Amino acid sequence: MSEAGNQPLPEEALEKTKQHILDTFAAMVSGSELAPGRFAIDFARAHSSEKTATVAASDVLCGAIEAAFSNAMLAHSDETDDSHAPSESHPGASVVPAALAAGEQFNIGGARFLRAVALGYDVGTRVTMTLGVGGFQTATHLSTHALAGTFGSAASAGCAAGLNERQMRWLLDYASQQASGIKTWQRDTDHIEKAFLFAGMPARNGITAALLVEAGATGVDDVLSGQDNFLADYAPQADAAKLAAGLIDKLGERYEITRTNIKKWTVGSPIQAPLDALEIILKRRPFEPDQVRTVTVRAATSEAAIVSNREIPDICMQHMIAVMLIDKTASFKAAHDKARMQDPSVLKQRAKVQLIPDGELERHLPAREATVEVTLVDGSRLTETVKAVRGTAENPMTREEVIAKARDLMTPVLGPERCGQLIQAAMHLEALKSVRELRPLLQRT
Repeated sequence: MSEAGNQPLPEEALEKTKQHILDTFAAMVSGSELAPGRFAIDFARAHSSEKTATVAASDVLCGAIEAAFSNAMLAHSDETDDSHAPSESHPGASVVPAALAAGEQFNIGGARFLRAVALGYDVGTRVTMTLGVGGFQTATHLSTHALAGTFGSAASAGCAAGLNERQMRWLLDYASQQASGIKTWQRDTDHIEKAFLFAGMPARNGITAALLVEAGATGVDDVLSGQDNFLADYAPQADAAKLAAGLIDKLGERYEITRTNIKKWTVGSPIQAPLDALEIILKRRPFEPDQVRTVTVRAATSEAAIVSNREIPDICMQHMIAVMLIDKTASFKAAHDKARMQDPSVLKQRAKVQLIPDGELERHLPAREATVEVTLVDGSRLTETVKAVRGTAENPMTREEVIAKARDLMTPVLGPERCGQLIQAAMHLEALKSVRELRPLLQRT
């Protein structure tokens, strides 16, 4: 961790880091139009006496902690941000804002910013992968999303701050003390608590740990071992040696950012594969909504429970399938049009959608596979199974696709000229002498 800021990234990891930073910027900017984003900007404005760091899609400058928190809330205002399946976390939404705020605080260049972000993905994801992910969440009711985000944000902010080896030990100590978050987010109907848990809180925790240590705070050198250590408290039944080995498994060799998913569709992750499948079916044999008798969607049991008949459009499977039938796509605008959930034409198509929890697909997790079968009124049956969602490591989006997604999300907020400049800067970050140069591109005046 202490040397990461000085170590060049391999070409694949460097390219992926740029793409994920751009994707997170797009999530931040587009999130400014949604309720969690508006709340975050108002919160930052109320705490803006210090003019250190940028809050995206606003004219607000504030302290680094408030900026990291607010930008992270923006980034997970909806389901636009990236996700890392093996760790069950959304690293970009907290790691990138923490690295950006710390980068502005300490005036780092673009190359170090890239390395700090990549480190955050590597550290945070390994923590929850080591704890056991699904089994850990079920047993403890704690949230892997908050834990991975806290450690990842701490690592990225610590790298930006230039902490040495011993300071990184203390950084891990302060991250451990702040590790928290429970699974009540699944009952949040406004997405504000979810944005706080997945992104705002972890980013705040991480940069707080970094700033404390950089300011001179000392701590325990060995929070991951010894009496009452973090791993023993959070995974008391696990083998300590295996836990320790898991934390550093191929660290510096396998870059987790290359295994992190960028979403093609700006909806909840369990809905990605069904939308992919329906799009493939529509391209193979185009049809109109009135030609459809039924649509059957099979998804993993736990995944189906998260997205079945939810109140929010972008995490409601039945609604988004209905939208896809009508629009032949699922745009950001459509995924956030709550009023459309009561549109009679949408409700007519939604009544045709049956979501079936599938135990076999549950066993395939964390791979988010799904099968969609469309039965037409003439009796035809069209079926497609998606095993690798577009945007995942197994089926990655191209640079051009990532840029197109970012442009679609940011242009309505920033305008075409500034959006183009921000995309150009993000894809050439290593050329920036200071990340502060991003401020006029990220902000809306």
